[in-house]
Amino acid sequence: MTSRNVARIGGLAILMASVAAPAFAGSFYLQEQSARGAGRAYSGEAADTGVQSLWWNPAAIARSGREATLSLHAIRLDSEARNTGSSLTLINPANGQVAGRLPVIDPRNTEVNPVESGLVPNFAVAMPINDRLSVGVAVAAPYNFTTKYEPGSFARYDAQTSELRSADLGVTVAYQVNDWLDIGAGVSAQYVKAKLTSAIPSLTGNQLAPIMALDGQSSLEGDGIDFGWNVGAQVHKGKWDLGLSYRSAIEHELDGDIVQAMEGALKPRSFATTGTASFNTPWFVSASVRYAATDKLTLNAQINQIGWSEFDAINVNFTGGGDVIHQNYEDVTTGAIGLDYAYSDKTTFRAGIGYDPTPTTDALRTARIPDSDRMLYSVGVSTEITDGIGFDAGITYIDMDKAVMNDDRALLQGAVISNLRGELEGSALAFSMGTTIKF
Repeated sequence: MTSRNVARIGGLAILMASVAAPAFAGSFYLQEQSARGAGRAYSGEAADTGVQSLWWNPAAIARSGREATLSLHAIRLDSEARNTGSSLTLINPANGQVAGRLPVIDPRNTEVNPVESGLVPNFAVAMPINDRLSVGVAVAAPYNFTTKYEPGSFARYDAQTSELRSADLGVTVAYQVNDWLDIGAGVSAQYVKAKLTSAIPSLTGNQLAPIMALDGQSSLEGDGIDFGWNVGAQVHKGKWDLGLSYRSAIEHELDGDIVQAMEGALKPRSFATTGTASFNTPWFVSASVRYAATDKLTLNAQINQIGWSEFDAINVNFTGGGDVIHQNYEDVTTGAIGLDYAYSDKTTFRAGIGYDPTPTTDALRTARIPDSDRMLYSVGVSTEITDGIGFDAGITYIDMDKAVMNDDRALLQGAVISNLRGELEGSALAFSMGTTIKF
């Protein structure tokens, strides 16, 4: 394997690391898919009916009638990343032993708000074909984040700019089997685009030069579109509504453009090339229950099992070779409880609490977005503006645990190891607004 091929593997690995970075709701997944659900911390979505629950359960539209929903979620994050001893390690090519180590110098030693705020939209429409059969179309953005570090940041050799954008187009068919059972199934086309930049240290002979002015730069982009499916069922008996759904993993393949620009003695190592990298997004199992405790009060609960272990490796292919880059993501179980209180025939208040653990581990967590366990606290309201037009709003406070950043990454064909050591603390507010129109 040539040194350029090794460099190509490294470049694609960095590209895929951006795709794998954590986002607002556990790794690179966003659960902000309904303004109504936001008001109760997404605690009853798989069991609730209507087009607003279509993302969680395709059976939700079996008896909803003609309706469309549009929501917008504004996520405001406040975070601070701190250096706890990041360094560069020089490796002797003759014997593979450590030849020297230098700290990564950052006069600030902190980065304010490296995780950027953003907007997340979603749209869905449902149309009945007859008394029992309905079809639906939904557009969602399940994976979406941006992180940016200053050029001289302690994290620059691990990450500078990381962006991930996605668009999921789903088509659903739902059927009312009888007066208490609904079933549904759907397929989706999911487009993913990733872009990032990072710094590369200078190396002259056996000497490291971790100085920003001498850094090389790596710029990477990739995109692709692939397909998945989902199924679900709902039971409606008396005061009880039960829901169970499954959303498949998706095998993604990104086509990537990679540019590495070096300076000085390392300028001959500059290159521009293309390649592909494949990875799996997780599967989801959601189980939900809603109980009408009184004529006005409904209690909600939901558990989600998320198969993050699907993201166990990145398979890289390029002209002349390939590689497998292993990850250590773990399956997680999230949960939420909430309530709906019908204040009047037109207005309902909501509240909820959720727990969202991270699938990443302290043994490997990059600076792309250092994910952590979090608690969600939500309140919301729904009201009927006029006949057939409703308005939903929700506010969620997210309390994030401290995240340890720990990543050892080989650079310059293994001649240098970037040892990222840091931690990040933060919190977030999500503001959700939406409308649902019956027509």
